Amino acid sequence: MDVNGTVAEGFEPVREAFVRNFEVLGDQGAAVAVYRDGRLVVDLWAGTKDVDGTADSAPWERGTAQIVRSATKGVAAAALLLLHQRGLLDLDAPVGEYWPEFKAVGKERVLVRHVLSHRAGLPVLDRPLTPEEALDPLRGAEAVARQALVWEPGTDHGYHALTYGWLLGELVRRVTGRGVGEWIAEEVAGPVGADLWVGLPAAEAGRVGRSGRVEAPGNAGGLRSRPKRSVAEAYDDPASLTRRAFAAITPFPDQNDPAYRAAALPATNGIATAEGLARFYASLVGEVGGGPRLFTSETLAAARAEESAGPDQVLVINTRFGLGYMLHGSASPFLDAGSFGHPGRGGSLGFADPESGIAFGYVTNGFSKTVTADARAQALVRGVRAAL
Repeated sequence: MDVNGTVAEGFEPVREAFVRNFEVLGDQGAAVAVYRDGRLVVDLWAGTKDVDGTADSAPWERGTAQIVRSATKGVAAAALLLLHQRGLLDLDAPVGEYWPEFKAVGKERVLVRHVLSHRAGLPVLDRPLTPEEALDPLRGAEAVARQALVWEPGTDHGYHALTYGWLLGELVRRVTGRGVGEWIAEEVAGPVGADLWVGLPAAEAGRVGRSGRVEAPGNAGGLRSRPKRSVAEAYDDPASLTRRAFAAITPFPDQNDPAYRAAALPATNGIATAEGLARFYASLVGEVGGGPRLFTSETLAAARAEESAGPDQVLVINTRFGLGYMLHGSASPFLDAGSFGHPGRGGSLGFADPESGIAFGYVTNGFSKTVTADARAQALVRGVRAAL
């Protein structure tokens, strides 16, 4: 395997794991980046830009980007937390205070905090959106505003797989007057110099490869290769919260469609380089290359303070969430107890571990069947752990 990039002394285990991901775990094109205390210590890429590439296909290059699916949620969460940090948004205020139409059908008690911690009770839409409707952020927000609660807000938690994006995006629009993708570009990605987008600009489209499904043999990554029966049954049952949550857009759009990539769906369609994703997380906890540190110590503490834990009503496994971020645990292992971040369904992962100074980003064009803990990403995390 021809691997490009650099690894600082001591971080060779990450390179070894990255090579093995291609040799054993099915990667076709991918990149991994790691910052430590604001310094880039791992910056690797390999394979082809397109998942269905042949030997003659364009190679993955420095700056190749990919869709990161739900890893977008961690980037988008920063928008609400930064608005709170600036005194423009109260996390304990009702969502309807900023978005009056949202209060319909008994949602007056849903708090901003509930949105970030997946406790809002709105993981599904009784009438799913079509792909065309989903590309219009106003249609998604209108659908969520009409939707009745599944549980009393704050009393339980369940992964808001798609509705999270419309909830968060409309709050940003109501508070700032700007679309969430525009806000992230101007207030997050731009200031810290991170190559990531929620709503891909046309000028960047040529950097993004085609994504698709890949299969890895066996359980070579050391994680459960087959879901428990209860989980499998939940995904198979059209009436379950699990199926309904992931079917809030039906059928799901083609993620290689330029129109889908250009839309701003902050739950699912962020696009990033591995270095951009890692730089974003590094910038949450410290300065990178002279850029600003985004989170104050108080905001950082809030982001990774446990808000939800235990059986997840949607994912049907035990999950842990802070404010907008998954926390280290069995469902999505990061580096250590204080780590916070977000995986993307099928592979991608971004997180920070303030205690060790590590910020991590992994992106791939090959999506596996995993939801929260992909074997390739976990192998790279173990490599980072071995280097510390």
